[in-house]
Amino acid sequence: MTDPTPSAALSRRDRIDRVRARSWALQVLYRREMEGGDSLDEALTATLQNRLVSPRRLPMVERLVETLMAHGDEVDGAILGAMENWRLDRLSRIDRSVLRLGTAELLYHPEVPGRVAIQEAIRLAGQYGGDESPRFVNGVLDAIYRRYREGA
Repeated sequence: MTDPTPSAALSRRDRIDRVRARSWALQVLYRREMEGGDSLDEALTATLQNRLVSPRRLPMVERLVETLMAHGDEVDGAILGAMENWRLDRLSRIDRSVLRLGTAELLYHPEVPGRVAIQEAIRLAGQYGGDESPRFVNGVLDAIYRRYREGA
């Protein structure tokens, strides 16, 4: 289920909705990380029961979560392949979640330009992560982008 509208052709309102939808998807991932064994589907349901997500943003939130449910192992594999001497469990919950969202967009959402996916992940890392999070997320996602989008 891909959105045929390229990001460059989106209105300002649609771009804002996408930015905020990514933040909601991050909250779903973080909820799963914090509560342990919940599946992403359960974390999404719990988030939607407790928070009011705009109907305009909900389809993208669901699409990002569905992408991670369907391709979580491949996403994690791509992240691991781009990091040297790191394991996913060594990353902070926020950094791990941001990397998963950014990687899912890079690999499975071709309607989102790669540089947009990376920039949005950096923004999330800066907003919710630690001081070094934006630079770390940028480095990992840039390596994934070069490997998978440019065939390097």
